[in-house]
Amino acid sequence: MIENSKTEKPIIIIGAGGHAKVLFDVLRQQNRKIIGFVDKNKVLNGTYICGIPVLGNDEVLNCYNCSDILLVNGIGSVGSMELRKRIYNNYKKNGFCFETVVHNSAVISSNAILEEGCQILAGAVLSYGCKIGANSIINTKASVDHECIIGRHVHIAPGCTICGGVAVGNETHVGSGSTVIQLCKIGSCSLIGAGSLVLKDIPANARAYGSPANAIKVTGGGCCSIVLSTVCHQNQRWLKQCA
Repeated sequence: MIENSKTEKPIIIIGAGGHAKVLFDVLRQQNRKIIGFVDKNKVLNGTYICGIPVLGNDEVLNCYNCSDILLVNGIGSVGSMELRKRIYNNYKKNGFCFETVVHNSAVISSNAILEEGCQILAGAVLSYGCKIGANSIINTKASVDHECIIGRHVHIAPGCTICGGVAVGNETHVGSGSTVIQLCKIGSCSLIGAGSLVLKDIPANARAYGSPANAIKVTGGGCCSIVLSTVCHQNQRWLKQCA
């Protein structure tokens, strides 16, 4: 089930960098109407990306009725999800809705749930009973196995393997090519380094790297492990519904 599934409303993409261009390519293949990009980089204002204009900075959105368009969050992440989360939350408070973007080649179980603004990219696989939180990215050729719960504002980077029953807390980044073994829990606001092998639980606000991955730094951070507990509780409720 996909929340806020595709409509005929036109789209504005926030950001004009690499991730935004990947999303643009997906939407173009699906014949979606794209009004343009918005980006804070003044150098890009008035330029074109594949024939689509960069309209200006995000103040341009004040010219649109929030009920007439959909937004796509084109801000990626290289570790911190803070900017991507802030953009999503700010525009939601102002009444805007975000499109859920799913590449045509993604394989998604009919029992999976995708919350608003998720982005499921080329070759990704979501198995039975998965739940992907709002504004999260499941990037190119990442695999999320059965009954996993991925929190809000999470990035599962290209080529990751998330085995069955894993829970990933809000605002966590799992680096490219990482593997998370079944039933592991990764806390909120954590960073798993690229190519890591996660064999045990990782706490909130941690930096974990290696094979096997070890938490080499745990900060006070702005997140709390209780967020992960909430995610796990949602997982249990969702599995009961699917039973």
